[in-house]
Amino acid sequence: MENQIVPTLATDHKRKEVIKYVQRLIRKRVRCEVFPYGSVPLKTYLPDGDIDLTTLSCPSVEDAWVSDVHAVLREEEHNEASRFEVKNIHCIDAEVKRVKCIVQNIVVDISFNQLGGLCTLCFLEQVDRLVGKDHLFKRSIILIKAWCYYESRILGAHHGLLSTYALETLVLYIFHQFHSSLNAPLAVLYRFLDYFSRFDWESYCISLSGPVCKSSLPDIVAEVQENGGDDLLLSEEFLRNCAEMF
Repeated sequence: MENQIVPTLATDHKRKEVIKYVQRLIRKRVRCEVFPYGSVPLKTYLPDGDIDLTTLSCPSVEDAWVSDVHAVLREEEHNEASRFEVKNIHCIDAEVKRVKCIVQNIVVDISFNQLGGLCTLCFLEQVDRLVGKDHLFKRSIILIKAWCYYESRILGAHHGLLSTYALETLVLYIFHQFHSSLNAPLAVLYRFLDYFSRFDWESYCISLSGPVCKSSLPDIVAEVQENGGDDLLLSEEFLRNCAEMF
């Protein structure tokens, strides 16, 4: 069962075609670079997952580019010769400005200058390579995302629930602490549920260095780790190299 919860070739192809279509559209009309990030290039998306794209521009013209991207998509919405159906286009004027639309029944979320998202994608790829075991890290993220979304209904930042990044951080923590005993996604799910169901969320939050008492914030003072700090997955050298690369 756990090996069935993975992206199929058909869904992968469909999302790649949608990404290429939006990239070509924006590059040609707005003349800026567009990159995918998040769960689709990481291959950890669910069937209901959206596509995250970010455009790179000069921050001083970001507002103009938001309007330009929105206008281009609105034109495409009424283009009868368009390859794909584009609909439900709207701007989200939040701290992180975004343009959302639906292309071929897939939600596409376009942000601007979100380099952090690209860096996170690269970092999680490095972690997956470090873990190995036939992409155990990614397969575990998919299984736990599926449980959180379809079974427990706790995943969905736009509904005030757990964000995907928060969930990936929790899964990363489990691997960081217990990687030597993890060999299958179901084992990771079991450890995830067992550990975090007993965690004192009222008093603590999680960091890779261990639980952090909320009363110590903004200073991050980590408690002694579960395994005493021995046999951790992510060494100081690995984290330092990633920080320098990304």
